[in-house]
Amino acid sequence: MNNIMLSDWVQIALYFAVLFALVKPLGLYMARVYGGERTFMAPALRWLECGIYKVCGIDEKAETDWKAYAVHIIVFSALMLLGLYGILRFQDILPFNPQELSGTSPDLSFNTAVSFVTNTNWQAYGGETTMSYFSQMAGLTIQNFISAAVGMAGLVALIRGFTRKESHTIGNFWVDMTRGIIYILLPLSIVLAVMLASQGVVQSFKPYVEVQAIEQGTQTIAVGPAASQVAIKQLGTNGGGFFNVNSSHPLENPTPLSNFLEMLAILLIPAALCYTFGYMARDTRQGWAVLAAMTVIFVPLFFFCAVQEKGGNPHLANLAALEQAAGNMEGKEARFGVVNSALWATATTAASNGSVNSMHDSYTPLGGLVPMLMMQFSEVIYGGVGCGLYGMLIYVLLTVFIAGLMVGRTPEYLGKKVQSFEIKMASVAMLVPLVAVLLGTAVAAVTAAGTAGPLNGGAQGFSEILYAFSSAGNNNGSAFAGLSANTPFYNTALGFAMLFSRFWCLLPVLAIAGSLAAKKSVPPSAGTLPTHTPLFIGMLAAVVVLIGVLTYVPALALGPVAEHFEMLKNL
Repeated sequence: MNNIMLSDWVQIALYFAVLFALVKPLGLYMARVYGGERTFMAPALRWLECGIYKVCGIDEKAETDWKAYAVHIIVFSALMLLGLYGILRFQDILPFNPQELSGTSPDLSFNTAVSFVTNTNWQAYGGETTMSYFSQMAGLTIQNFISAAVGMAGLVALIRGFTRKESHTIGNFWVDMTRGIIYILLPLSIVLAVMLASQGVVQSFKPYVEVQAIEQGTQTIAVGPAASQVAIKQLGTNGGGFFNVNSSHPLENPTPLSNFLEMLAILLIPAALCYTFGYMARDTRQGWAVLAAMTVIFVPLFFFCAVQEKGGNPHLANLAALEQAAGNMEGKEARFGVVNSALWATATTAASNGSVNSMHDSYTPLGGLVPMLMMQFSEVIYGGVGCGLYGMLIYVLLTVFIAGLMVGRTPEYLGKKVQSFEIKMASVAMLVPLVAVLLGTAVAAVTAAGTAGPLNGGAQGFSEILYAFSSAGNNNGSAFAGLSANTPFYNTALGFAMLFSRFWCLLPVLAIAGSLAAKKSVPPSAGTLPTHTPLFIGMLAAVVVLIGVLTYVPALALGPVAEHFEMLKNL
């Protein structure tokens, strides 16, 4: 902590002040959108909403049970996956391809299509050298909107499960998705895209530019419609970069202000959805409690990462004082510095975003452990839009269940009894990502195709494999780098990890929503555990941390922890 300077403290305080100041107004607005209430955006956008319903034959007032809601999500997502796969395979004959890029291979097309449909945005390709403008816009950017809206719809369905009594319906997926895109994601993305373009984020349809290099020869500068994609990639916690190096690229994130705006966008909707939850549940204290539990975990881990990076590499302790004071600047942009890089790395892996403004592979071993661990907490510390909060509510149900066992009472939450069916479904939703990560890592670590991927040996190489499956298995999408992932093995294995983790978490959540909606509401009694108190917040945070740490301690010991001690042994 002593290495963090006053200017760093000011930036950190400003970031959290702005973020939490926006939670209530945005959260309230989103609650009214999903509640079907009229908002200030209705005069401008209601005609578009009604037009979509008319063209698509959607009955705005019709609702379905959880099974039909789940079928709609699965069928729609499958169609989106096939459509995106086709765009990528045949982009060479599609328009807006000034560089005449060829179609992508079958395994890369599968991986990328799965990645963007599941809101993961894992990228095994370089954007400016692989994807045409058409693929970026009609394929990837559109899926950024849709996949985010699907996650938010799943959350809203779960909230209705808590709030409805003896009901067999949990809403209308088509209406929830449409409203999420039109009233929330689209307006916010337009505002952010304009602000980013004002800072120099490129937005162009021109061919790549040939310029005279400072030294001999010429250099090709990749351009394209980046600002519009960057806006939704951050707001929708998608994270897929227009350029290969993502938000460390000067045309994707050119200034400290653009960096601040993009970091703010990463956590904005996930944090505000906590207030949305509390408002829709008619007890805003519950939303604040969940947000507090997330923050209690996030802040210490961020500071731990920042301190590790500020401390630098002990093998370089003899450098000049000024250089040492800067900390570990390997893989980081000078215009952002160590603290802003550490904050971004922690936020992007906490929020299921996956975008980067520095290379996580170049972090110190324990500094790099933090983003890895944030993903391994099942992406519930803020998490992805919608999916992060419904994942955290799964942990809430588990915490309530554990507390009920401790005091010998039937667990209750928001007036609903938590019984065996809910706990079984919660266990499935919680265990699927863990299995995807650990099984995928184990297979990759013992097969020739898997071990051919890491560019480093030993603990660092194992960390690169573990990070990749932690990212895919928790629908994050960030990369540790140093792993040659564009191979049939990794494209296929990571693709299936993304598919299972997305939908085998979402389906149990919808089942819980249907089960809770059908139940009667139980009035609070002397035995009801208050779920908005500091005690419960602490219990919830402890359950999240304990499950994550106990699950991954052996793997982490073989990776970043072992590398840390290797670094220290020769001092």
